[in-house]
Amino acid sequence: MAVTDADSPETPAPTIAHWGQYIALRTACALLEPYAPDQSIQSARALASVYCRFTGKRIERARANVARCFPEKSHDETERIAVDSVRNMFELFMVDAVVMPKIVREWSWQRYVTLTDFGDTLDLLLGDKPCIFLTGHVGNWEFLGYFLALMGFRMTALARPLDNPLVYEWLLKTREASGLRILTKWGATEELQRIVSAGGKIAFIADQNAGDDGLFVPVFNRLASSYKSVGLLAMRYRLPIVAGVARRIGHRFRYEIAAHDIIRPEEWEAHDDPLFYITARYNRAIEMMIRSSPAQYLWVHRRWKSRPRHEREGQPMPDRLRRKLLSLPWMTDELLAELAKPV
Repeated sequence: MAVTDADSPETPAPTIAHWGQYIALRTACALLEPYAPDQSIQSARALASVYCRFTGKRIERARANVARCFPEKSHDETERIAVDSVRNMFELFMVDAVVMPKIVREWSWQRYVTLTDFGDTLDLLLGDKPCIFLTGHVGNWEFLGYFLALMGFRMTALARPLDNPLVYEWLLKTREASGLRILTKWGATEELQRIVSAGGKIAFIADQNAGDDGLFVPVFNRLASSYKSVGLLAMRYRLPIVAGVARRIGHRFRYEIAAHDIIRPEEWEAHDDPLFYITARYNRAIEMMIRSSPAQYLWVHRRWKSRPRHEREGQPMPDRLRRKLLSLPWMTDELLAELAKPV
C-alpha cells in the first residue's frame, strides 16, 4: 500500500520573478525586525490592507470562498473575513517567521503559548508509539510544528516545496530551527516507514487540493479533493490521527494550541470504506478549526479548484458516492442536498 500521491518534480531554478518576490519579502521583514513583535504585527496588517486595495484576483477569490462557505454572512462580514485572512498571512510571513526562532525558546514559550484541550494529545506525544498530527492553513501552521519540536517531541513534517525555491529555503531554516525535521512529500514512502518503525511522530498540512484524481470529501458545503496519504498511512500502521491548530489570540504574537479531534484506529476499522471515513473526518476537523476562527484561514487558497468527475461531466451525484456520504455520522439531509447541487 503506497502512502505517497505523486512522483518527485524537478526543483525549479530561481527566476527573476522568484528573486523579486524573495527580495521584497526579506526587505519587508528586515524593516520590521527592529520593532517589538506586537508592533510589527500592526505594521504588517497595514501593509496587507494596502495589498488588498491594489490586488484584485486573490482577494476576489478569498471573498468568493468565504461567501460560499458562509452564505448566512452579510456582505460586510464576508469582506472583513477575506481582508483579515490576508492580514493574517502577512503577519505569519513578515513577523512570526522572523521572530519565532528568536524569542520562543524552551525557557520562554509560556509567555506566548496557551495549551487547551491537550490532555489526550499529550499522552500520545509522550508515548513511544508513532502517530500522525495534522492541521490546515488556519492559524499559524508553521508555529504549531515548530512548538511541538521545541518541546522535545520527535516531529517529522511532510511538506510540499513552495513554488518559489528561494522563499522555500529561507522558510525551511525557520521550520528546522527547533529540531523539526522536514521531508518533501515526493517519494518519501521508505523514510516514513523508518520513522513509524522508530516510534516517530509525523505531521501534515492536510487541506491542500489533490487534483482531479484525489479523494473527494465534504469541506463546508462542497466536495473538495484531498490526498489519500494520511488515511493510507494510518490504515497501514494503525496510527491515531490528531487534528490540531495554533490559533492567534488577538492581533498579537500569542497563540492558543488546541486539539480539535483524535481519530483512533478502532473508530474506522469497522467502517465499510475506512479511507473515505478517515479523510472525511479529518477534513471535518479542519473545517471546525476554520469555523472557530474564519479570519485566520488562508481563503486565497484554491481548496475547491478540482471537481469530482460527475461534476466535470455535468452528471448527478453517483449513488455510490451518495451512500458513502450518508454513512458519515455527521451527515444531514440539508448538507447532502448542498453537496449534490450542480456547480
